Amino acid sequence: MNYKLKIQYDGTNYSGWQIQDNAVTVQQKITDAIKTITKQNINLIGSGRTDTGVHALGQVGNFISNEELDIYRFKYSLNSILPEDISVISIEETEEKFHSRFDAKKRSYIYLFSKIKSPFINKYSYFLNEKFDINFMNEISKSFLGKHNFTSFAKKKTETKNKNCNIYDIHWKEFRDKISFYIEADRFLHGMVRTIVGTLINVHKDKWDIEQIKKIFKSEDRSTAGEAVPAKGLFLYKVKY
Repeated sequence: MNYKLKIQYDGTNYSGWQIQDNAVTVQQKITDAIKTITKQNINLIGSGRTDTGVHALGQVGNFISNEELDIYRFKYSLNSILPEDISVISIEETEEKFHSRFDAKKRSYIYLFSKIKSPFINKYSYFLNEKFDINFMNEISKSFLGKHNFTSFAKKKTETKNKNCNIYDIHWKEFRDKISFYIEADRFLHGMVRTIVGTLINVHKDKWDIEQIKKIFKSEDRSTAGEAVPAKGLFLYKVKY
């Protein structure tokens, strides 16, 4: 039986999603909890990695079980064992060949900014203490749409050889005392979203034009792009199949 899970987590206390030696990760916590309930050595697959401190509203995972599970009871038991900062929102049986990572068609992230210093959302947003031109940012962000080589926007030590990603949607919204950044693509490289956001913040400050963005792409050099924004404002929003 192949079970598909929708997962939410606060990434503050974790070294990302993927299991690592000598580190506390979300994948490890959920895997251990499933093993405790099922008494099986399962392989929990995630739709993608999230870095240290990054949160998720719609992470998707799946695992194969040797036995049929009572989904309602299993979900209840799983959430009872998991820490408060990790929650399994839904569980469903899916086709045997379903793979949460390889079958994903689109992934989207949201980055959240706060225009005020608030102790209530500081943990999940980046304080942006400046006037913000949403129209300008939406116009300049269009230069990221389509298929590009994102070497300049990925961490230098990334193991991925293929650096091409296809951006389907990218936009900014402003509401009350918050600003949100949304990006949707077929795939993302290690550190890519936070570097894009950091670069666009620099664009806003220095009023660069689209030609400057094109130069960064063409250089294929990480040092030409902006500094990555903090992980605390980034959320894996949705995975589409």
